[in-house]
This record gives sequence, structure tokens and C-alpha cells, in this order.
Amino acid sequence: MITFQRVAKAVGKHLTRTMLVLRKAMGARANRACTACGQSVVGFFRYGDNAEWGCPNCGASPRERLMNHLIAEKTLTVPEDGAILHMAPNEGSLVRRFSSAADYVPADLDPARYSVPGMRRVDLMALEEAEQYDLFYASHVMEHVPDDHAVLRNIYRALKPGGEAWLIVPLWDKPTEDGSFDIPPRERERRFGQWDHVRQYGLDFADRIRAAGFLLEEIDASGIDADTRHFFALDDRLFRARKPVGSAAR
Repeated sequence: MITFQRVAKAVGKHLTRTMLVLRKAMGARANRACTACGQSVVGFFRYGDNAEWGCPNCGASPRERLMNHLIAEKTLTVPEDGAILHMAPNEGSLVRRFSSAADYVPADLDPARYSVPGMRRVDLMALEEAEQYDLFYASHVMEHVPDDHAVLRNIYRALKPGGEAWLIVPLWDKPTEDGSFDIPPRERERRFGQWDHVRQYGLDFADRIRAAGFLLEEIDASGIDADTRHFFALDDRLFRARKPVGSAAR
């Protein structure tokens, strides 16, 4: 669906990305580094209200760069001998990292939107697998599902004991506000930031994760050293949910 907000974001992204490329060609000093592609860049391009958002070289978002940093620093471990379910695999760098696993499953409700090899159609509302995966990763997915409580229970069931779900959602500084697909798209865009979102999460998303049975750790960029912290966005937060060892599928 084309909206003014989407067009404005796209135009701002294109213009600032082009300016960064021109500045680099003119010899401007690179003072940022992208952990997704490993390149030093002049700066990050604008997207919406985020003045420094995307890598002009590879397009990586702040959350993609944060994930690569956490994996490189061994804060997170990719289970290379295990099974990974990667929902909405937009992040090329993470596709490359995760595809080294013994059983990598890239998936989406609409797999035709992606060019990733081996894409499968997965409806999280109907996910019935039990103790199948060592890792579940979904970035900016949960705000699209009709019933996130049901989806969190499904993810819990699909993980092996000790398995982890790495979840990132758009956040604001208020309690979570839920909606539904019965709300007109333009009203959802106004209330939730995007026409295909059905809620806006607050930090109380953590309570929903714990209610599904998970142990939870929250990670953001605030603990990263000051010299590199500005490569990321301080409002991005990883909800690292772990299914307890010895627990049964619910």
C-alpha cells in the first residue's frame, strides 16, 4: 500500500544515501563502520525520523548492525550444528551467518517476496512443530501478527529445550497498544507507525515473552564501548528469550 509516509521515507533514504556516496567520492573521511559488511563509511543514510539509519554500502539497518556486533563479540552464538528458523529474512548478512547452520530454514508468510534460496511459507499463527529448532530469529515481525500471545506460545513449543528466540520489535516509551486488522490501514499507520502493523510495543513486551514460559535477557547498545556505540541505535533492543532446559513443549 502506497502512503505519504512510505513515499517520504523512501525519498529521504534515496537522497541521503546518494549524498553519502558523493561525499565518499569527493574524499570525505570515513568515520563510521558497518558491522554487517565490514566497510568504513562516511555516515549512515536517513530513514524516516532516524537521521543515521542505513549503511550506504550494504543497506544494513541499525538492528542488523547490532546483531552482527553481538555475534562477532560472542555475546550471541549461532548454533552451527543446529536448526534455525529465520522469519522475514531481509538481512543479507544474517542470512549468510545463519545459513552455515546444519538446518537453516528461511521463511515468511509470503515467501515470494524474497530471493533467499530455500524459502518456505510459514504462518506463525499456525506453527505446530514441536522441539524442532535451536534458534528462532524474527526482527520486526511480531507487530504484524494478529495474536502475539499465541505466536509466542507457538515459538516456545517449536524450540528445543535450551533453544533461543531472538526477537526485535519497534518500541516506544509507553505501554504496548494493541489493535487489529479491522482498523483501517491509514489509521493503523497513524497509531502504530506503519499501515500493516497491528500494535505498537513498549518495554512491557518482556512480560508477554515471560508469560509464554521463556527466560529472558534484554540487550541493547548501551553496554557497547563509547567509541563504537554511535554505530548503532540506542533504542534498538534485542529480547533474547530462552526455553528452559528440561521443559516440555506446551
